Amino acid sequence: MKKYSIVFLLLFAMNLNGQQLPNNNPFLDKTTFKIGYHGDLINTSGLQLGAEYAWKEKIKIKEKKKGPKSITHQYLLHSNLGYSTNFRNKTDNGLQVYAGIIWRRTNPKRWQFNLEINPLGYYRSILPETYEVQESEVSKIKFPGRSYYAPSIGFGTGRQRPGKRRSGWYLNLNYTLRTPYNAGTLPTLSIQYGHRFNFKKK
Repeated sequence: MKKYSIVFLLLFAMNLNGQQLPNNNPFLDKTTFKIGYHGDLINTSGLQLGAEYAWKEKIKIKEKKKGPKSITHQYLLHSNLGYSTNFRNKTDNGLQVYAGIIWRRTNPKRWQFNLEINPLGYYRSILPETYEVQESEVSKIKFPGRSYYAPSIGFGTGRQRPGKRRSGWYLNLNYTLRTPYNAGTLPTLSIQYGHRFNFKKK
């Protein structure tokens, strides 16, 4: 809990600092930050932080009987950092970092649907205290664990906050392959639920 409290305090401080930045900052106009739950709801649970940058955006306006309606299509570059663990037995600890591209569609009622491809992925398993025996001597292993290449794909939904172009909640399902895992690969499914926010007022 202490780790999560520190993270939330840091985000609160960042938000206060962001409110003091100039309103014409083009990077902040296109950047969204996110924080949320990351895990499989059964064995592992954790926290994930990330950021999205609006690379391309196109707004289509359709004429309807009740008036024009706009549909937004976006391509976003994003990166994420997550940590998860099994809180019951303190095992299955892991640190995951990945980056890729998101396609997102937003309808006139602010509902969103997105697909993501993440070719750049890294997973590091973190083992508890571990020892090894070499030439009849027992020594403690520093930073025990294994590293894996971990590309992933995902899809999900969410909704914008009223009056906010880059804030809202999201719910995603992510499919990851860890390789090399023994003699092959290890597929994993995870759920991501959280909140996206921007330092701008709109």
